[in-house]
Amino acid sequence: MARGRGQSASQGLTWNGWGPAKPDQEAHVPEGTGGTPPRTLAEALRAQGDGSLVALLRARPDLLNPVPSDLSQLATRAGTRASVVRALERLDRFTLQTAEALAVATEPAPYDTLRALLTGDEGDPEIEAALPRAVETLRDRALIWGADDRLRLVRTARELLAPSPTHPSPTGLGPTVAEATAGMSPGRLQEILTAAGLPSTHDPVSAVASLAALFTDRTRMASLLDTAPVEALSVLDRLVWGPPYGEVTSSPTPPVQWLRDRGLLLPATTRTVVLPREAALHLRAGRAHRTPEPVAPTVAPRASDASAGARPQVVDNTAAGQAYTALATIEELAKDWNEGGPNVLRAGGLSVRDLKRTATALDVTESVAAFWVELAYAAGLLAADGETDERYAPTPAYDDWQELPAPERWARLATSWLTATRTAGLVGSQDSKGRTLAALGPDLDRGAAPEVRRRILDLLATLPEGTAPEPESLLARLRWERPLRGASATGRHDDLRARLAAWTLNEAEMLGITGRGALSSHARALLAPDAADAARTSGEPAVTADGTRAPGELAAASLRAVRALAPLLPEPLDHVLLQADLTAVAPGPLLRHLAELLAIAADVESKGGATVYRFTPGSVRRALDAGQTASDLHDFLRNHSRTPVPQPLAYLIDDVARKHGHLRVGAASAYVRCDDEAVLDEILADRRSQGLRLRRLAPTVLAAHADAVTLLDGLRVMGFAPAAESAEGDVMITRAHAHRTPPRTPPAPVPDGPPAPGTALLGAAVKAIRAGDLAATVVRKPVPEPSGSGSAALASAAAASRNGALPRTTSAETLATVQAAAMTGSAVWIGYVNADGAASQRVIAPVRVEGGYVTGYDHTADEVRTYPLHRITGVAELADDPA
Repeated sequence: MARGRGQSASQGLTWNGWGPAKPDQEAHVPEGTGGTPPRTLAEALRAQGDGSLVALLRARPDLLNPVPSDLSQLATRAGTRASVVRALERLDRFTLQTAEALAVATEPAPYDTLRALLTGDEGDPEIEAALPRAVETLRDRALIWGADDRLRLVRTARELLAPSPTHPSPTGLGPTVAEATAGMSPGRLQEILTAAGLPSTHDPVSAVASLAALFTDRTRMASLLDTAPVEALSVLDRLVWGPPYGEVTSSPTPPVQWLRDRGLLLPATTRTVVLPREAALHLRAGRAHRTPEPVAPTVAPRASDASAGARPQVVDNTAAGQAYTALATIEELAKDWNEGGPNVLRAGGLSVRDLKRTATALDVTESVAAFWVELAYAAGLLAADGETDERYAPTPAYDDWQELPAPERWARLATSWLTATRTAGLVGSQDSKGRTLAALGPDLDRGAAPEVRRRILDLLATLPEGTAPEPESLLARLRWERPLRGASATGRHDDLRARLAAWTLNEAEMLGITGRGALSSHARALLAPDAADAARTSGEPAVTADGTRAPGELAAASLRAVRALAPLLPEPLDHVLLQADLTAVAPGPLLRHLAELLAIAADVESKGGATVYRFTPGSVRRALDAGQTASDLHDFLRNHSRTPVPQPLAYLIDDVARKHGHLRVGAASAYVRCDDEAVLDEILADRRSQGLRLRRLAPTVLAAHADAVTLLDGLRVMGFAPAAESAEGDVMITRAHAHRTPPRTPPAPVPDGPPAPGTALLGAAVKAIRAGDLAATVVRKPVPEPSGSGSAALASAAAASRNGALPRTTSAETLATVQAAAMTGSAVWIGYVNADGAASQRVIAPVRVEGGYVTGYDHTADEVRTYPLHRITGVAELADDPA
């Protein structure tokens, strides 16, 4: 490749900001078809088998809604811009590079031409090995069609991928010589030929062809460039890999003028020149892409894991610990919102203040709190209650979830996270209108989230057990697999998928799916498909292209994960260790009833591998208010402590119990009564009681202007231990009121596109398309021309038959034709209008005609149907019986 080096843009040519996009990846080619080559995509689809159509509809489910009436409609829909863009977004880098190379090739392009554009003059074994699969992928997705000697890119895909001034190609190539010289004067063309050493021609078409032939001839082009000034080669060097456009001044420098004179730079606008595609390909040694990437980047293990020993067990233990922490965190969140959580914002979601308060209660950061809140919501454990003053609260499903064994509770959370489209990482960021996205609010759904999560975990599963990946290698692999989905409109790489990947790694660690960055054994069980599962044996794919799974496979995978996780989780303990400093140490997770009562009777002082609880007068009084007695607490501690009950703790319980209920508070506004008049005298003498505005009603009764709750709190501040009493004089037990929402279903994931079709739907759709295609393409017998001044209806029928439309026939003609077909067992072509007024064409084989109805086998629907004769608009005999 003859190019100059080291020259700057000071040659009088400046460079615009157009930059080439990134290339793409991999390929494969089927055998060419024999016989007449297809002229359209519809004909190419018609020549394929049902299996190929099923593969097409599975890869591009948007083509199914609604089911196309025939193959022509399917081909038309496959060529629409929206559908082609969606299909291109699901191509890997090398397959997309293959399509981009076809977009700059002359159409139709032989397979050898495509291979040369990707491998260049020197060839590349890796590209040659990967190219057949890429071509096969493009053909299977109806993005290219034709045999190997006549490959054609779908027109819409060519328009999207081919170079243009407003839409540069990722290849960095510009227009062809013919495109760049369109509109150029014949005289100017002859001047270029003369300067390039070519003979003059008699017309512009041959002049353009002569110049293009020069640029594509390796020997003659090399000879021409050998005569070029070094500065001119430097200019070409700046343009060769794109962008191919540059601006020129009104007085270009000699190197630029030399290139313009020989057509190596052709005018694009009055101030812009472009390097023709043929010349650029010569300078590139025939390559359409600077760096083809036929092989997917490898996910590299983390450097620190290279020499790690016995890592799988460490990973599993770490992940199991995180899984248990996840369960405890969700329970702590539900406990915090048990009596009615934060209010729902008018626009939906949590306020920033409520999120901060929740983060403080969970002792985590706000971003982590948003993740736990969103996870509980996705699992259907939290929801809005729908009341007038709408608040968030646990759902009835939370109570059912709490009763499950720990492994099953974790599996419920993990599967909800895998399939959820809500993305907690977006909380706190702004949408396109500058509004802050709130936790539990709208606009947090990202359809790509399940696919990215699933793909990240699948890539982790390819590494040896106990091995964590290098994060950057994971991102490189994702960018290779979906290059267009990571590209923004400016051509730069959008960070959404990169952020989704980073969030996935962090969330998987918090949830216990990974441990120390490596995939755990129970997560592998959750991800790995099982061929014995009923969902797989029915023909349904275990995992679709967007990362979702069939319900049967997901349920079976959850059971496998439960079995793998169960031995790793610690068994709940039925005891604590009481200590002389009024603390109790729980050396592990406690049984539910033990943990609940201990949380009432003591305050949590620290968490970790062991939880430390501290008994205080306030916590003991809280237990007494909840209905416990001093003897109940003594028995509870004695039965569940592996150490003797310390004497200070016993004294604390007895002392608080002795005072508890000694005073009685009721509503007068409020009153205080006590059998000991000296205690009431002490209260009245205390200066802190002045705000309560107490007065003695009787020797043993004080009345207050304050309400009962304020009076209770005031007396407790003064050091007393009053108890509330009911109107009947009984001591009131104060328990937390558990607020629950009405039954709620978890939020449905918002898919990134149409749902993946099932095998049954695909089979029925292909059958319907084939039948409709038969009705549309079947050969009909021509309607004879009427002689003389015959029936006008017959003349109209003949004209319609000649135009390929269904002839209109009278009721008598329709009845006679279908009766004759029923007697001979032949098929006919009918037009039919249903009760909704929708018209369709059908091929039927009548079996019985009676009572104004015709019953027969409908080839279009592949079943026996009955049609009212008055709804049949016309009928025609077939030239050949399709049966």
